[in-house]
Amino acid sequence: MSKTSPEPILVVWVEGGGAMVESFISREDYMKREDLVLRPYAMRSSQSKGRRYPETPDPWRNDFQRDRDRVLHCTAFRRLESKTQVFVSRTGDHYRTRLTHTLEVAQISRSIARILGLNEDLSEAVALAHDLGHTPFGHSGGDVLATLMKDFGGFEHNAQSLRIIEYLEQRYPDFPGLNLSYEVRESIVKHKRPFEGSAYEDYHPNEGALLEAQLVDICDGIAYNSHDLDDGLASGILQPEMVEGLGIWQRVGEDVDRRYHGVSGKMRRLKCVSEIINYLLNDLIRESARQLQTLAIEDLEDVRAQQAPILRFSPEAATLDQELRAFLYDSFYTHFQVRRMRNRSRLFIEGLFQAFVEGPYLMPKKFKARAETEGLHRTVADYIAGMTDPYAEKEYRRLFDPFEESL
Repeated sequence: MSKTSPEPILVVWVEGGGAMVESFISREDYMKREDLVLRPYAMRSSQSKGRRYPETPDPWRNDFQRDRDRVLHCTAFRRLESKTQVFVSRTGDHYRTRLTHTLEVAQISRSIARILGLNEDLSEAVALAHDLGHTPFGHSGGDVLATLMKDFGGFEHNAQSLRIIEYLEQRYPDFPGLNLSYEVRESIVKHKRPFEGSAYEDYHPNEGALLEAQLVDICDGIAYNSHDLDDGLASGILQPEMVEGLGIWQRVGEDVDRRYHGVSGKMRRLKCVSEIINYLLNDLIRESARQLQTLAIEDLEDVRAQQAPILRFSPEAATLDQELRAFLYDSFYTHFQVRRMRNRSRLFIEGLFQAFVEGPYLMPKKFKARAETEGLHRTVADYIAGMTDPYAEKEYRRLFDPFEESL
């Protein structure tokens, strides 16, 4: 064992006159490991500003590991299974849902954090929590709710994610919300600059986001662009000949054809999508390393002082990524079949919102009571945003279909 490696801790139980010795890794061991493997500009759990409500530290997990586990076990996380990514969750078994997207972002973020010497546990916790505030029916549901709430404080899914983990989740008798560490909460709300508005007041809006937060944001974009492309092709809305002109598809397609002569159809599609992810991630790693050196980023203070993101693509990869985003918007997100799903979601959410605002007594008792202190419109937005696709549709039928059971 090297001189810098933490010594294993031994516990001895005496059973029937004999002794059993077993080694285990404690919270302190993880914190020592962070000092050994993380770069100076990474966020260490030992440097955390702590929780809003003081708690006794867990003896085995560091703070960010504990945060990750609390997110995994909360109600809002389980609901992501039945929330739309692009296709309504019941459209097909093989399309991404908000949950599968979240898991993909967490996997990519953790892998790249390890390579860059950033905090894997923090990156994973932020990735798992970043979409908790999404409404049913994907981004279209959020757009509708934002319009309905424009005169009542607005609605934005990152702010709603923060509201969920700070207040709406009720799982512990000692405090509201999940009581996550400052750095996880800050990383969720500091999604994109400018950091303006009441949501940022407690999170030093003059400071740049942690590198782990920047990483999750980029990995989120990589995941949804590449996987929306995959789902669009799998659905038949996008045809293979439509993507052949994309610069990034041409780049990876030529390499796939050279390495796997004769591969075609679904297998070629899957491999090309995989290679798009690999290309963007490799570029992100190389360019981010250059930026860290160019900007002379040596510690957390240097990270906080930067007004623009440090982690980024090279100009070439950024151009290819933007071309892909524009293509998906023009050819996929605005396709008439997707527009039909968006229109249905608008009808559901507008109908539910109007019904609950006009009749708060139609909501479950706890929401009716909350409206008296939180405000009626905010409470209605909380209720609707927390719904899954199937539940929102069922609530709509209960209210507007005279032949539907109203229980």
